[in-house]
Amino acid sequence: MTLDELCKKIKNCAGWMNARYGGIVFDEWAVVSLAENKARVLFYTGPRNDEFLQNFVEDLGPLRAELTSANYGTGDFEFSRNACGTRIESFLVVGAGLFLVCNNTQSSMDAIAKNPRWLEAQVPFVELAEAVRANPLAISWDPKAFPPKK
Repeated sequence: MTLDELCKKIKNCAGWMNARYGGIVFDEWAVVSLAENKARVLFYTGPRNDEFLQNFVEDLGPLRAELTSANYGTGDFEFSRNACGTRIESFLVVGAGLFLVCNNTQSSMDAIAKNPRWLEAQVPFVELAEAVRANPLAISWDPKAFPPKK
């Protein structure tokens, strides 16, 4: 899928998750490329637009080892129960070296999971993961030349 198609799916997923949860699950969603061990933000929505990339490595916190391991394939995801504040709480592999990272800058994953509606709110996230597994994000430009020329 294209980045535009993925971004639409992300926005829909966020809306459905929030509706099922009865509040905001993740207030920060970003698609990042980690090609050549350099983080590049391809899409971002959230409250920290200017600070997100600056703090990305530190904010990966407990998920850093998992994100950079070869144990995850396209459509696989992970949650960090201990992340809080600006620490990233989830990632989803959306393509080769491409990740969707999700965060709630106001709450922890542990607090989110205590809401009984959390189980139902996960359904759209899993559906997004399955859509990505079936049709991974394909970048049609050289990530080394980011941002893409139009």
